[in-house]
Amino acid sequence: MVGSFHPRLFSAIRLLVIFICIPLRGVASTDFTDHEIAALIVPPHQLGVRIDDRALWYVLNAGGEPVGYAFETAPLAPIPGFSGQPVNLLVSLDLDGQFLDAVVLSQNEPVFVSGLGPTPLNGFVRQYRGHSIADNITVGVPYGDAQSDISAHVYLDGVSKATASVRIVNETVLAAALKVARERLEGRAPRPAKRPRPDLYVEMNFDELIAAGLISRLIVSNREIDQAFAGTLWAADDPEARDNPDDLYLDLYVADLGIPTVAAALVDDETRRLMKSAVREHEEPILVMATGRHQLLDPDFVRNTAPDRIGVRQEGYPIALRDADVDVVLMPGVPNIDQVIMLRLDTRLGFDPGSPHEFHVRAVRDHGMFMPERGTHDLTLAITPPEDFFVAPQDIASRPVWLEAILERWYDLIILGTIVVGLFWLLLRRQRALSNHPQFFWLRLACLVVITGFVGWYGQGQLSIVTPLASIGALVDGGSFLFLLYDPFSLLLWLFVLVSLLVFGRGFFCGWLCPYGALQEISARTGRALNLPQWRLPDRLDRRLKYGKYGVLILLVVATLTNPQLADRIVEIEPFKTAITLGFVRDWPFVAYALIWLVLGLVLFKGFCRYVCPLGAFLALTDRLRRLAWIERRDECGTPCQLCRVQCHYQAIEPDGRVDYAECFQCLDCVTIHNDEKTCVPLIIAARQRSRASDEAA
Repeated sequence: MVGSFHPRLFSAIRLLVIFICIPLRGVASTDFTDHEIAALIVPPHQLGVRIDDRALWYVLNAGGEPVGYAFETAPLAPIPGFSGQPVNLLVSLDLDGQFLDAVVLSQNEPVFVSGLGPTPLNGFVRQYRGHSIADNITVGVPYGDAQSDISAHVYLDGVSKATASVRIVNETVLAAALKVARERLEGRAPRPAKRPRPDLYVEMNFDELIAAGLISRLIVSNREIDQAFAGTLWAADDPEARDNPDDLYLDLYVADLGIPTVAAALVDDETRRLMKSAVREHEEPILVMATGRHQLLDPDFVRNTAPDRIGVRQEGYPIALRDADVDVVLMPGVPNIDQVIMLRLDTRLGFDPGSPHEFHVRAVRDHGMFMPERGTHDLTLAITPPEDFFVAPQDIASRPVWLEAILERWYDLIILGTIVVGLFWLLLRRQRALSNHPQFFWLRLACLVVITGFVGWYGQGQLSIVTPLASIGALVDGGSFLFLLYDPFSLLLWLFVLVSLLVFGRGFFCGWLCPYGALQEISARTGRALNLPQWRLPDRLDRRLKYGKYGVLILLVVATLTNPQLADRIVEIEPFKTAITLGFVRDWPFVAYALIWLVLGLVLFKGFCRYVCPLGAFLALTDRLRRLAWIERRDECGTPCQLCRVQCHYQAIEPDGRVDYAECFQCLDCVTIHNDEKTCVPLIIAARQRSRASDEAA
């Protein structure tokens, strides 16, 4: 039986982990020679001498003078990816902190090894060229034209289906570059910022705030904006400014809501409450108010993004800012304001709210009717914050990227948690009621659709054997498990699965939460609806084929420990990446393979899950941890009744009536039979005996 096979298999895998290739190389090491690195430096620059053993070199110009530094990222910022190993890049910085180049040296990210291939990643890292360490480099795309020359928002185009991986790459590049900058480029790296004093509060009205310098103001008339565009192509493109030169063009107010005195005077209690949840620890909330003809926000503005017409500079560097997505309600006593927006300014990349800085508003004019030419002029408001309201600079711990990933997906995580907790409660506490529900067929089908759509294609929560394999690699290498935190959606799913293994075994995930498994079951239900013949393999053949998934798992574990590149190819035996992660957008052999299993599923019930899936094998090995035998059995089950065994599509019930939980997918079909007085043979016989006895007594 399969159940008796598990302990021996588990022992074998454990021995393999202990004895095979224990002295593997650490993830932060490098095998690249100076000659190989020199070949990657783009002329006219050339590689200079190695500075230290962390793979750091001088970059020289054509005359042999040092003009910057080249370094590998893995020794400086060994942030693990989803393979458990960091992506290693060669990054070049000039002496002003400008990126000269970025090249991928080595990477083992599953999605870029054999999924999308390495080309999208290579294209992604090329985007760093010409940007600065002082830029707020963000993975994503801006809205609208995003043509602002002063924009502090540098957007790198992400890679579809690989958002988490490129986020890790971006964090790797910036972390390594900032480490080099702090050591080698004095004055170029961000400094710890002053912060508003939380204990200082002075009651002030609006005018007093302006007088104290806590609100900065800029007034621009039509005459002044017309003079700014004088002599340009756009000089005559604002007739209203020319006809009414003394009228107001812009009356701008800027205030730091991080200062308690300012926040209490300008916004109501509900706005302050929302601000605390919307603005993160490393961000400063800035209130921008304006009246006049000029609009601060572009017509295409999208909330919670960076406004293209607004920018902030400090010491010549643009500062990262973003809409706080808070509906601001102003306090009584604040003058009538037409436009109000709350911004979040990132202090991690150099913004010091307690030091002088400049606030820029971009004025825009269009010339021509068809495909007009756009002209711009920056209106500048110099801001000098009062020193008394700020504390001296000190090192303030910013939120790590993994925490940012959690905060970005908090809404999805709440929905996922609600779905899984509700499902877990139903299966644990209301299993009989659920399985006996007259609409159970449709309820389960709806659940499969939600899991495929929300958890799979939308949430990208398809669990894979890649995660356990990467964890094994990290365990053997003595590496970090931090890579698990970069995909909080999948991590939350893993946590629920680990808990469910103690209660139900593998069935909770494999039968209810696996998106590709749900697709396979939908395929099987479709086949039955079409009256296609259903293949049920002989029990002996079925039992032997189920050993296949353990063989695949052993092969993957050995390959992970000895040849990770080979493991990355073998893991393609999982069709999950093709069908769920990439949504069938992939080279045709991978798509054909994923579809073959779904087509086969029309006549053979979930063949991949039962016979091939290495993740299923991994979860099945944990069956000894299961604490409940949650499927009710009667003495007659198996002796003589065989109905549940015959009806079990997974063939997970033994002839003697015992359930092999390692192969059970928790479909509840046998539970439905067990509780149905019109289907369960022992219940039918018992009812007949009671009826016969009643008749005899009468």
